[in-house]
Amino acid sequence: MDVLTAAWIRCPQCSDLTYGGRYERNLRTCPGCGAHGRLDAEQRIGQLLDPGSVERLASPAVVADPLGFADTRSYAERLTEARERTGMDDAVACVTGEVMGRPLVAAVMDFRFMGGSLGVAVGEAITAAAETALRLRRPFLIVTASGGARMQEGAFALMQMAKTAQALAELDEAGILTVTLVTDPTYGGVAASYATLGDVVLAEPGARVGFAGPRVIKQTIQTELPDGFQTAEFLLARGLVDAVVPRPALRPTLADLLEAQVPVRAARRNAPHAEPDTGPDAAAGRATLVRDPGALPERDPAEIIRAARHEERPNTLEYANQLLDGFQELRGDRLTGDCPAVVGGIGRLDGRQVVLIGHQKGRDTAERVRRNFGMALPEGYRKAARLMRLAVKLDLPVVTLVDTPGAHPGIGAEERGQAWAIAESIRLMSGLPVPVVTAITGEGGSGGALALAVADRVLACAGAMYSVISPEGCAAILWQDQAAAPHAAAALRIGARDLLRHGIVDAVVPEPDGGAHEDPSAAAELLRAALTRALAEVCGLAPAERVARRRRRFRRFGLA
Repeated sequence: MDVLTAAWIRCPQCSDLTYGGRYERNLRTCPGCGAHGRLDAEQRIGQLLDPGSVERLASPAVVADPLGFADTRSYAERLTEARERTGMDDAVACVTGEVMGRPLVAAVMDFRFMGGSLGVAVGEAITAAAETALRLRRPFLIVTASGGARMQEGAFALMQMAKTAQALAELDEAGILTVTLVTDPTYGGVAASYATLGDVVLAEPGARVGFAGPRVIKQTIQTELPDGFQTAEFLLARGLVDAVVPRPALRPTLADLLEAQVPVRAARRNAPHAEPDTGPDAAAGRATLVRDPGALPERDPAEIIRAARHEERPNTLEYANQLLDGFQELRGDRLTGDCPAVVGGIGRLDGRQVVLIGHQKGRDTAERVRRNFGMALPEGYRKAARLMRLAVKLDLPVVTLVDTPGAHPGIGAEERGQAWAIAESIRLMSGLPVPVVTAITGEGGSGGALALAVADRVLACAGAMYSVISPEGCAAILWQDQAAAPHAAAALRIGARDLLRHGIVDAVVPEPDGGAHEDPSAAAELLRAALTRALAEVCGLAPAERVARRRRRFRRFGLA
């Protein structure tokens, strides 16, 4: 931002004039276009962390100038000048503190100090902060702003990429949540190490992130770059960041994410495993799960199909927003893209932190088209797998909601390994050590559904259907007539009553009169009670026993 007077500031993006006081109250974002101005480390700490909670971590002792480097000036002189100008020891400030009462360790970079470059002092400080997070068993937040590794330190700077990546690997092994907040700019060796290794990667709007800078890329390949290239929004669409979060929303977003960290995880793992609750509340919960097929009415096959596909049935995001407190959607497979037909994130189900994943068909026609009518691409299953692995790291149960005609049958999906992605998801779910509960909430179509349904408890909503193929597909192949779909549906036994009778599902979740679409709020409450009860039944088991029982569940199908 250009400071014109003590009172007025001009935005470099939209050229609007903004009163300085308003600009500060707006957390240094332009009220006209939303452009986010750069913050130094002290400003960032002051904005994110609770007042009075911050304690500084000492700067580790390092070799200040390992190469005795000099260009037109000595590196030692440049370091002295940067320290005097910024008041910092180097380009990162490391602290402990709290965000809305949630404790954490934070490493906050400052671009003013030699472009936020990564040298031995920065690498050692971030590594030491990670070790503090490990010792305290607190989540670790890294706020990045950097041009890359520090040239004046040569290969010593390069080694800091390995050092910091190794430190985050140790936090992974210990089950400590890591969150990165990428700010403008984040390039080079920082982007290619700790900036992109967090369990959750957030970015500020417009933040530029990449390995090589756009000028270098353009000069090297001699071509024009796409609009918005390397911006946070560009990377979000390509599955490389979880969310682009405006500065005013950062504190509550971080607070909800930090709740996923359970401080007593190690104690819980070593404690004797409790049996499922059998008190009065548990008895009430059992009433929400129908386990007797005879208690369910026989339904016309055509009506089963209509109910399961009804456009007004609640979808996964609607369920998530009603069932979960503090739900934070996480996006992207960190490889090739973000499939909008699969959604997932972290939230609290009746006080219990869970990872929720599900198919998302959308509500209106435009959204349904954008989400491929709930038919997932390989990126969707790989995103789901990434979130399941995060659940294992944080020791959180997994809840999946299935509602899909099947996996997306397109050329691009096949080119990117649709069958491989589905198979990997099925294998991964079969061995997850954490509790897994699935609910078929609408359509359960083929392997595209099963890829999210290898669970300890598989529930079906009363209006759902589940089958190896769609009734129309079966009718077209075996009857040579799609109009025979109701006959195919009857033969395939796709309804909840038959699924329960054959043991394909463990229980059926009742729906309001007329179906879930008639009263979505009531349907969500019935699903909440059912999921809570199902989780209570499996959460008390030891991980090895849980996996063994899950595998026995699927092993028995088809045995005489």
